[in-house]
Amino acid sequence: MSVQRIAFKVHGTVQGVGFRDFTQKRAAEFELKGWVKNTHCGRVEGEAQGTPESIQKLLKEINNGPRLAHVVKVEKRDLAVQDGETHFGVKRTSESAFDATKAASLPKSHLYLTARGYTGIVATAGLRCSSPILANKYHHQTTKRFISSTPQTQTKEFFPPPNAPHIKEVETAWVHPVYTEEQMHHVTIAHRETKNWADWVALGTVRLLRWGMDLVTGYRHPTPGKEHEAKFQMTEQKWLTRFIFLESVAGVPGMVGGMLRHLRSLRRMKRDNGWIETLLEEAYNERMHLLTFLKLAEPGWFMRLMVLGAQGVFFNGFFISYLMSPRICHRFVGYLEEEAVITYTRAIKDIDNGKLPKWTSLEAPEIAVQYWKMPEGQRTMKDLLMYVRADEAKHREVNHTLGNLDQGADPNPYSVKYKDPSKAHPGKGIANLKATGWEREEVI
Repeated sequence: MSVQRIAFKVHGTVQGVGFRDFTQKRAAEFELKGWVKNTHCGRVEGEAQGTPESIQKLLKEINNGPRLAHVVKVEKRDLAVQDGETHFGVKRTSESAFDATKAASLPKSHLYLTARGYTGIVATAGLRCSSPILANKYHHQTTKRFISSTPQTQTKEFFPPPNAPHIKEVETAWVHPVYTEEQMHHVTIAHRETKNWADWVALGTVRLLRWGMDLVTGYRHPTPGKEHEAKFQMTEQKWLTRFIFLESVAGVPGMVGGMLRHLRSLRRMKRDNGWIETLLEEAYNERMHLLTFLKLAEPGWFMRLMVLGAQGVFFNGFFISYLMSPRICHRFVGYLEEEAVITYTRAIKDIDNGKLPKWTSLEAPEIAVQYWKMPEGQRTMKDLLMYVRADEAKHREVNHTLGNLDQGADPNPYSVKYKDPSKAHPGKGIANLKATGWEREEVI
């Protein structure tokens, strides 16, 4: 009787849905030996050994998965047969051991590359995953997640899949535009100069918020000549802490602005001319940034309290401010997004300079791959930060542009059709990105 051994990796919504128990039970039914585990990057992988017929049966079951799973892709490769195994077990969560560079595709009869779009992943994302950043591959069983006081064994989902037998997936109306690598590399740090007292108020508020955020997240930017001092060194942990705090606050302005404009439209019984959709889509995009970073780290109780306090104060403050002056609020968000672009640019530079070695080959979470439609070969942590930075640059442009308009009368230039399509105009992508925003005379 011939015996075969394979390694497999499953992509998709496969954690927090009973996938490991499902795999173990099926493997036991087919009299296979081996193991299965969750990985830090949000996938499930394992090894199986038995007859070729039993292996194929298991692969078919894995492609289907348990009821709440959403399998996007399965990779496999052949391994040397091992002796001494007595059963098919479940291992603790750890770093991925699957060598993707040597992976071979499954036969067509068993590889179902599901073209369901990114929405199934988006709607069920946000799992609490142990971070690979601090995981030691030699002592992973005793590792704790940073930004967390919770042991790994308590990991569960932030937003579990819908428990509805008749529902296949939850879709969204906001499909993310496709960015090219060239477009993302053209994103640069930029600053819009203040022109009046309203701009000064917005910029001063952002600088105050920036100081508080630096204090909470432990970020300190070195002055020239002091880059190598220890107190200025940013680790993977510190960067993720900053990202999570930043994105948990950044999703507030679009929601508040969209909500107030919606109520204003109802109250005055007039059209809003496209502003509401753009603002809500911005809030949705910022939330996707947060859910992506939550796949890499779990906030502990202290960070949760800080986020809760900051969000509570910021929401109410922005709510009142938007009622008083929407224009100042959009300028404020424009300046805030300038800071976000600076943050991600510096993190990318640290990766390029070798200061974040654990991010050099770290794979982007599956939620990111599906949401940004990241192509093969461009799915590293650096690539993820490039996409997020491009989004922030777009929000920078949008809010500076909206801050230049007549808030009560002008249509949203990002939701209109222009009479002369041959000229450059604002759009949803970053092909015509204007760092400091479009002036009213250019778009209205």
